[in-house]
Parts: sequence; structure tokens; C-alpha cells
Amino acid sequence: MKTLGIIGGMSPESTVSYYQIINRETNRRLGANSSADIVMHSVNFETVAAMQRAGDWQGAGMMLAQSARKLESMGAQALVLAANTMHKVAPAIEAAVGIPLIHVVDVTAAAVKAAGLHKVALLGTRFTMSDGFYTDRMLGLGVETVVPSESEQHEIHRVIFEELCRNRFTEAAKRDYLRVIARLQNEGAQGVIFGCTEIGLLLKPAECPLPVFDSAEIHALAAVDFALS
Repeated sequence: MKTLGIIGGMSPESTVSYYQIINRETNRRLGANSSADIVMHSVNFETVAAMQRAGDWQGAGMMLAQSARKLESMGAQALVLAANTMHKVAPAIEAAVGIPLIHVVDVTAAAVKAAGLHKVALLGTRFTMSDGFYTDRMLGLGVETVVPSESEQHEIHRVIFEELCRNRFTEAAKRDYLRVIARLQNEGAQGVIFGCTEIGLLLKPAECPLPVFDSAEIHALAAVDFALS
């Protein structure tokens, strides 16, 4: 079994999900009391969020690159960045270490294509939906994404940071997200990517009118594939 290094804390709520999914899937595949070989560094999310608000992506990249080097020194053989938005600084992380970064966009795009779909809705933070690093990489991998309107993006982003990352899950937020998904379905979306690791804590696939691609779950399962390969 290979050792996985998790860069977590963005937010702590979803990092817990990564840890659970990786360990439960490892146990399902190996049986008995098997669990994953993991080292983790959990950062202060407010420090990262402040850098995001200030547009200091270079500083954020340096911070997460330092985390990656720490995990590599602890024996990690691959990195899992347990956040969608911070893949904006994935190049800085990859440049800092000699081990692979399992990229959330790559494995999520592969899941969409495996399902035979090519055009999907994307929900996430404003950065994920609008900054291009996510949607452009998806398109390069053969998956077209459709995103909410500017006003819808504002509310989705607000809910993520003010509610979901703070372990608050309301029916009002769920209704708003489902309304946006239904509208994007009318625009031709064949499925929906939960492109924020907290969205799967609010919505369950059975509640959605479209096939769901929960990036956190897909990413965590891809990490298990690597660890057990």
C-alpha cells in the first residue's frame, strides 16, 4: 500500500469526508481491519480564505507548496489536495515536490466521460466557476461545463463560506442550489459536478434532477486507486 499525503483543512468539514471515504473504501477492498496509510497536514482555513479574498494566489501557492513538501518529507508517495478551489495553485504545489498530485479535475472529468456525458453543470466557489482554471482544464479533457449566472454564483459562493464550511446546512440553501441545477438542466446540462468539497454535505444525489458527480468522493476514491495500485 502506498502512503497518501492529504493537504486538508479547506474546510475541515470536507477533509473529514476525505478521511472517511478513503479509509472505508480501503477497508471495503482489503477487508478485516484494513485502513489507509495516510499522513495529513491541515492548514488554517481562515488564512487561506483571507488570501483568496485578497487575490493573493501566489502567497496561497507558496503556503500549500510548503505543506506539500512537509508531507513528502513524512513519506507521502502522492498528494491529495482536499479542496477544489485551491487547485488553482496546483502548479505551485507540483513544482515543489517530486511526487504526483492527484488532480481533482482530471479524475472528475474521467468520471463524467465514463458515464457517457460531455456537458455538465458546475457548482462551486466563485473562483472555481469563473476563474477558468477549472472549466478550461475540463474542456481540455473533453467535458464542457455550464455555470450559474453571476447572481447565482454570488449566492452559491456565500452559502459555501458562510454556511457549509461552518457546518450549517439549511433547507433554504438546498432549495436554492436545486433551483439552479434545474435551470442549468434546461440549458442542456446532462449532469452536475459538485465542484466544491462541501456541496455533497448539503445535497444528496437522490435529491438532484441530474446525475451527480461529487468531486470530493470521486477524488477520494481515485486516491484509493493510487494507494492500492
